[in-house]
Amino acid sequence: MSDKAELRIVLANPRGFCAGVDRAIEIVEKALVKYGAPVYVRHEIVHNKFVVDRLRDMGAVFVDELDAVPDGVPVIFSAHGVPKSVPEAAESRKLEYLDATCPLVSKVHRGAERHHADGKHILLIGHAGHPEVIGTMGQLPPGSMTLIETEEDAENLEYHTPENLAFVTQTTLSLDDTAKIIEILQRRFPSISVPKKEDICYATTNRQHAVKLIAEKTEAILVLGAPNSSNSNRLVEVAKREGCDKSVLVERAKDIDWSTLEGISSLGITAGASAPEVLVEEVIDACRERYNVTIETITLTDENVTFKLPRQLAS
Repeated sequence: MSDKAELRIVLANPRGFCAGVDRAIEIVEKALVKYGAPVYVRHEIVHNKFVVDRLRDMGAVFVDELDAVPDGVPVIFSAHGVPKSVPEAAESRKLEYLDATCPLVSKVHRGAERHHADGKHILLIGHAGHPEVIGTMGQLPPGSMTLIETEEDAENLEYHTPENLAFVTQTTLSLDDTAKIIEILQRRFPSISVPKKEDICYATTNRQHAVKLIAEKTEAILVLGAPNSSNSNRLVEVAKREGCDKSVLVERAKDIDWSTLEGISSLGITAGASAPEVLVEEVIDACRERYNVTIETITLTDENVTFKLPRQLAS
């Protein structure tokens, strides 16, 4: 008879890859087949070291900026989106580029452009320095957009023509935090123009609701994801807010601090939208080495979203 302790693992569904991440990775893979290595990628295609390392092994070269891309080779823009200056620079150098921007991020870009065309000043709810925020702000001339990061920012904003305000949001934010900021903006500026449809993407929304479900049933939660992944960090925050204080972000099984899980009998597991399922399986295997494991899956909804590839790769 085994002397291992019993551990009930509760898996959140949906978890892991979203349609935008699937599309971005497939763009790199198909570009490598079509053009041959090397194919250059500006920034991490998605925020996950395991994914980036695998694509690098296949022949992808990741660079910070276009000036590191040699002439005559294709370049791919990451799923987070880029400022308009980036494709313009690629065109000026006659570089062939493939845009892996998530279509839901592109939707935010188009919304910002529509508001700007209507003479509105745009408030972007998001996190400073995140590639998606840099890309969104780079869709419009400097000064067209103001970043709102916190409820305090929303309360302290002064704008001389409030009837000319609109807002858009980063797609990977906390639903609850963003709702509070929007509530403040709408209270202070009742005529503010809102997005036609929620900007926070379906995958972020579903993963946050799913982690709330498992937080009710577990003593600790592991979120698989990268430290620079916005949606993964938000999952940890949501789980803690729901009362599961032992909620941590880990990149891989080797990063787990097992001492923090001592004495628990139930463990929730989920994954951010750029974390592959193989890393979830790796964590489950590591748990099996230490515990007698039973697995339960709690399903919020089944996702069936897909996005088309760029025309250069469509076949």
